[in-house]
Amino acid sequence: MKQTILTLVSCLFVCSNLIAQTAPLPRIAIAGLGIESSTFSPARTEEPAFHARYGPEVFNAYPFMMPMAPLRKQAVWLPAIVGKSLPGGAVTREAYESLVKKTLDSLKKYGPYDGMYFDIHGAMSVVGLDDPEGDFLQRIRDVIGYKTLISTSMDLHGNVSQRLARNTDLMTCYRMAPHEDAMQTKERAVTNLLERLKSGKGKPAYKAWIPVPILLPGEKTSTRVEPGKSLYAQVAPIANQPGIVDAAIWIGYAWADEPRNHAVVMVTGDDKAKVSQSAETLAKAFWDVRNQFAFVAPTSTLEDCLANAMKSPTHPYFISDMGDNPTAGGAGDVTWTITQLLARPEFKKADSPALIYASIPDSLFIKKAIAAGVGGTVDGTAGAVVDHRFAPPVRLTGTVESIVHGDRDAEVEAVVKVGSAHVIVTKKRKPYHREADFTRLGLKPREAGLVVVKIGYLEPELYAMQKGWMMALTPGGVDQDLSRLGYKRIQRPMFPLDAATMKTPDLSTRWIPVSGDAK
Repeated sequence: MKQTILTLVSCLFVCSNLIAQTAPLPRIAIAGLGIESSTFSPARTEEPAFHARYGPEVFNAYPFMMPMAPLRKQAVWLPAIVGKSLPGGAVTREAYESLVKKTLDSLKKYGPYDGMYFDIHGAMSVVGLDDPEGDFLQRIRDVIGYKTLISTSMDLHGNVSQRLARNTDLMTCYRMAPHEDAMQTKERAVTNLLERLKSGKGKPAYKAWIPVPILLPGEKTSTRVEPGKSLYAQVAPIANQPGIVDAAIWIGYAWADEPRNHAVVMVTGDDKAKVSQSAETLAKAFWDVRNQFAFVAPTSTLEDCLANAMKSPTHPYFISDMGDNPTAGGAGDVTWTITQLLARPEFKKADSPALIYASIPDSLFIKKAIAAGVGGTVDGTAGAVVDHRFAPPVRLTGTVESIVHGDRDAEVEAVVKVGSAHVIVTKKRKPYHREADFTRLGLKPREAGLVVVKIGYLEPELYAMQKGWMMALTPGGVDQDLSRLGYKRIQRPMFPLDAATMKTPDLSTRWIPVSGDAK
């Protein structure tokens, strides 16, 4: 009898393994659009800016999804469209509708789906449309239904509306600014999705969503320094608790004027008490340190920044030209700073202290530089084509030092030496945040006296290179002085705009229904 039972158990074990081995893999779609869009910039973003990937091309966006990667083998992946644009102005309605239609058409073609990975930034603005990501996901749900489990990954500078939270099931965002954990976050979103599908747990029972009435720029909320460093250090331990799937803090996007633009804390999981307590703990921790946030580097006027740079004994000295930062949504062609620089006597002579300026876009000037050729003299105006509110086009008369073709964003780059300034002019705007961005143009930023970049906080390579750094409060579509922007539609009161009159907000849990329960 005992032998019979053992034989039966052994057979059941073998059979269960065979069933597990032959069980169909989950069918998982991949889609998403990502951009930060400033509504305070006159620029507009068109469809080509997204460099959309279609079908199998989508896998190239994710190193953890390469053919031999373990995650690739755990599902039947059905990628639709993933598009990522440089930050910029609001997306035209035509571009948005075109990309959404292509996504929906692909999803209709290859369904049904057990799951979907939704890869977005969360700060897209579209002309004439509030909450584009919420609209996009609602329209996806209308196609694939509510049985499909959706996992969403976001930038911590994105915005989480209740509509977006309602239509997704699993949510996570970056925990570092600068975003050195971007790919790790995306992989976590996919891993969470697979785990919930394979385990049969499905949609988490509870989603806690807490709006926090804070709206701050990323340059004040970097996780490199306090209080952001300690605030975000609380996220992982909370997310790793039994009964919790994930936890996240969204700083929000400060340069768009919509009701959804504010900070949010969200926690998902199966243990109601833990989900609620964890969300409220993070929200309170965020609110309690609101007055401690400060710029990640010394900040002042351009004039003060230059004075400090000129007397610095060590080089290279970096200045962030923040107001027109294309990595935050600036048009990139505001000429105010470069005009000020070229007017200064320090940079007028060829043997003056070396200055590198990155950069100013102007396609017509690029044509002139190409016509002049390397070593030739070029004379013309550049910039202020899109955003001329603060200064007119700048006159550049100098020697063409290099011309480089083929960059995905800039397309064509030229270096023009004007006095001691090496001015980078591009066909299309481009942020310069890696050393190779400069060296491929023949420039040596480590040997320069001063490097001025249109950026906010320095990305890791530039941060490691600098021997001195200040951030200049310059004008533009992503002005760091939020009080100058003229918000009309964000929810008020909002810190720090209304700091003097604000009372402690309600930071208790708002429960978001399981997707499909409150369509």
